[in-house]
Amino acid sequence: MTETARHTTVIVNQPRKSVIVALLLTLLFGPLGMLYSTVTGGIVMLVLTFILTPLTYGMSLLLTWPICMIWGGVAAARSGKSTTTTV
Repeated sequence: MTETARHTTVIVNQPRKSVIVALLLTLLFGPLGMLYSTVTGGIVMLVLTFILTPLTYGMSLLLTWPICMIWGGVAAARSGKSTTTTV
């Protein structure tokens, strides 16, 4: 008896996110704006910002805010690409 392997290919298309909207949201709202492009990144940066801001008397925002903008823009640019998985 021979067995034939059957493979199913699943293609997932996610809607593309706007880089301009992601940058604008992170510019205005910082880590909260990242929730548009990357939920995990937004949560990580929210926790980091809430921990560092009181410890540095707000000076850490000069570092975390631009990081949020870069991370959010990159995440939005990478979104919407087709993912192919063979099962």
